Amino acid sequence: MTVRHEGGATAVDAELEVWIDQDLCTGDGICAQYAPEVFELDIDGLAYVKSADDELLQAPGATTRVPLPLLADVADSAKECPGDCIHVRRVTDRVEVYGPDAE
Repeated sequence: MTVRHEGGATAVDAELEVWIDQDLCTGDGICAQYAPEVFELDIDGLAYVKSADDELLQAPGATTRVPLPLLADVADSAKECPGDCIHVRRVTDRVEVYGPDAE
């Protein structure tokens, strides 16, 4: 995503990705309620991210891009997660912008 400011100037690329630390996941499912297109609970009771093709990504540390229309829902998921296990970071420099390690 490129952000345009007044006068036509552009900001740095701001694509975001999200991942879940399953070791901290409490299985409450709040994330799947906020953004079911991005998160899903598996049979083990833990939350995982999904690919753009709706495939559950179960590898530890698996990430998926955050679609811009769902950014608010994904950010709310990270803020409301009782396990503090949802991490949203910029793709370019891997700095966390939402989640327990956000600056």
